[in-house]
Amino acid sequence: MYPRLLVTNFLTIHTFGVLLAASYGAALWWLVRGARRTGIDPEEMMSVGFWAIGGAIVGAKLLMIVRMMADGSAPSELFSPSMLTAAGDFYGGFIGGVAGAAIAFKLHPTIGVWQAADLCAPSIALGQAIGRVGCFMAGDDYGSPASVPWAVVFTDPYAYRIGGVPLNVPLHPVQLYESVVCLLIFFALVWLAGRKRFDGEVILTYVTLYAVARFIIEYFRGDDDRGFIFGHLFSTSQFIAVVLFILALVLLPFRMKRQDQTARIPEPLR
Repeated sequence: MYPRLLVTNFLTIHTFGVLLAASYGAALWWLVRGARRTGIDPEEMMSVGFWAIGGAIVGAKLLMIVRMMADGSAPSELFSPSMLTAAGDFYGGFIGGVAGAAIAFKLHPTIGVWQAADLCAPSIALGQAIGRVGCFMAGDDYGSPASVPWAVVFTDPYAYRIGGVPLNVPLHPVQLYESVVCLLIFFALVWLAGRKRFDGEVILTYVTLYAVARFIIEYFRGDDDRGFIFGHLFSTSQFIAVVLFILALVLLPFRMKRQDQTARIPEPLR
């Protein structure tokens, strides 16, 4: 679509980079907003957010490198322009973000981990909704050929060079599919946050909802370099989605039971 916002002799501003920065900014804004509303120190939650973003950036790149090496990519491809400018794999970023947040929780032991995680969940979905529009503009993570009325056609050769998107071919706008789904998940999580029964319900609901959505959307993707396992039965993201979906389903009743047990503990006599 529009991979570059501005091109000069000295500077090129990429649309994806601008929207990626906007996605991180929006996620941090919502996180701090939620902290103020729930009585958590906003500065401490800002620290958690920065650690999570740092971990997400590293994790996204690492999973992308691992996937490329598993696919037999030449070492030179690991330092190609498309590799260096790509954001990486989302689930790698999610796992890296969890690792980064875990470090932040160690540095700020007064923060309740599950309560803070619930604040992070809508922020993640909001950031994804914005970031995927950036992928669409760049022609990255493109869809498979389509004959639907809303199919999109990429014509900019620069989009092909940086993302490999086929030109002049109607494709599913999977980036926008995911953006809309993540926005709906965001609103659902905001609604749930005010009605949750236990700490951890919001983040675990996010994991389950996004896992289902990502598993389905992967079938409309056309970028074969995203990695496959079990003889192309699942993409890498589908496999991770299944694992996280099962893990979240296991943790949901565990967290509910733990909250109920805590609520039944009698207060000490005065």
